[in-house]
Amino acid sequence: MTSSRRHHLKSLMLQIAASWIEQEKKDIEQMKEDYMAENCPAPDLSGDQAALMIEDLKLKVVELAGVKKPALKKVRMSADAMLQALLGGKHKVTMDLRANLKQVKKEVKEESTESVGDWRKNIEDKADRKKMFETS
Repeated sequence: MTSSRRHHLKSLMLQIAASWIEQEKKDIEQMKEDYMAENCPAPDLSGDQAALMIEDLKLKVVELAGVKKPALKKVRMSADAMLQALLGGKHKVTMDLRANLKQVKKEVKEESTESVGDWRKNIEDKADRKKMFETS
């Protein structure tokens, strides 16, 4: 078989396959339409009923999409104000947390004057040693 004959047969096969695929798509579409006509009756949309149905569908879309929450603001509020907001104005509750804390006294470290003399002695001793090495 020559290459031109092989090429011609191949193109014919592709054309036939393309037509079969087209026909198959049309058949599937027709089957869908038949099924819908048989199992799903056309909706009766008369005036007010149609508007209500549209509103319901819009609400469902919003619910599915979700509502974007606004960014929360930082609020500085004391514990007393928080309790009053939660419990209402009738209940008088004070919550002074700082009163329950222990008082800690700072210890002041006193530096001894002896330590000042110590480093001076060390320098003098080192100077004496240095003189010893220089003389020898």
